Amino acid sequence: MADTKVLLEEQDIPRAWYNIQADLPKPLPPVVHPGTKKPIGPDDLAPLFPMALIGQEVSQERWIEIPEEVREVYKLWRPTPLFRAHRLEKALDTPARIYYKYEGVSPAGSHKPNTAVAQAFYNKAQGVKRLTTETGAGQWGSALAFSCRQFGLECKVYMVKVSYQQKPYRRSMMETWGASVVASPSQDTEGGRSILAEHPNSPGSLGIAISEAVEDAAKREDTKYSLGSVLNHVLMHQTVIGQECKTAFERLGEYPDMVIGCVGGGSSFGGIAFPFVKDKLEGKSKVELIAVEPEAAPSITRGVYTYDFGDTVGLTPLIKMFTLGHTFVPPAIHAGGLRYHGMSPLISLLCDEGIIEARAVHQNPVFEAAVLFARTEGIVPAPEPAHAIKVAIDEALKCKESGQAKTILFNLCGHGYFDMAAYDAYLSGRLEDYAYPRAEVEAALRGVPRL
Repeated sequence: MADTKVLLEEQDIPRAWYNIQADLPKPLPPVVHPGTKKPIGPDDLAPLFPMALIGQEVSQERWIEIPEEVREVYKLWRPTPLFRAHRLEKALDTPARIYYKYEGVSPAGSHKPNTAVAQAFYNKAQGVKRLTTETGAGQWGSALAFSCRQFGLECKVYMVKVSYQQKPYRRSMMETWGASVVASPSQDTEGGRSILAEHPNSPGSLGIAISEAVEDAAKREDTKYSLGSVLNHVLMHQTVIGQECKTAFERLGEYPDMVIGCVGGGSSFGGIAFPFVKDKLEGKSKVELIAVEPEAAPSITRGVYTYDFGDTVGLTPLIKMFTLGHTFVPPAIHAGGLRYHGMSPLISLLCDEGIIEARAVHQNPVFEAAVLFARTEGIVPAPEPAHAIKVAIDEALKCKESGQAKTILFNLCGHGYFDMAAYDAYLSGRLEDYAYPRAEVEAALRGVPRL
């Protein structure tokens, strides 16, 4: 089997992140202060983020140089391999050419260190001693714990309670790197205590965990907050993925007809897709871009494009995004990550403009696709990128029906070796499909602030 793996060299690690804000069809709506209802400035964000990251969040520069200290850490696993899924193609009997970028080779097992390393570096450079964050399935918390260890920072992780219970080895991984991990909602913050007082058995949500991490950071001068998705600078850091893909495809003499990624907050999809979005916006390609989310947390496909808080308690500024309402709590039966109530403002705008397509899928078909992928390609995928695998398979089967030999690229943004409880539930027939009810969405959206 020719061209099964495309291996890049160390010199192929990108030297700059791609900032899609320079090429958007129209500017992002401003981030708004919830009290004054006016656009916020750098001083409003300074208690939470270092100035370098605040500058990147609003920058209109197309390319932001990657510090050499960050590239040195990247070299532990980057550049990551691009694989041709020959065995999956054969199993599907499809003329499609299926490629996947495998980010599970990072120390934390996912794409998340691409931004975690950068954020730890910039915080360290400003003299910060400690970072707080939230994590859902544990991939982001693992990545930040690893990255804080690289730069000598303390790390406190508020882990969504249902994941804390389902994935104890993710917690152990974070603690091995020196992080302190608590189940959220917790007794460590006022926000956590108030939620537990009202809902003692709350399974938690990313919105709740964000509230706790933000509150923690805001109360300590030595501490900043770190977010693993949604924000502009986070997605920008992830564009090393898509840039490496473009380099690999140039070596192959190919270009994808379709780029697919999972979306929870947007970092995985944005990372692989944005460099290709650039080509589409410039009229250089007609590539299809598909963002795949779970039916249990369908922010784009069933949410509303409006201003909302980024957290549950209402401590963050108001961001215009596709949202299910900041009080949204995903069902405990939802086995993967991708649990956030909102979507990246960048991806939200691109979806609203029709440049990106969004699809929602149920978790049983997702795990069916994941098992087929594992049995053909050998890698057990995390539940999150398994959503992208499901749609990649759907599109490959359409190629079989039509006889078209499209080139399909998806982001395998992490392995699933800490997610075997979810696979066990699927293989034993205990995994339930759940479509988040429209009535629940409408109820949550009634609490969205009005500008």
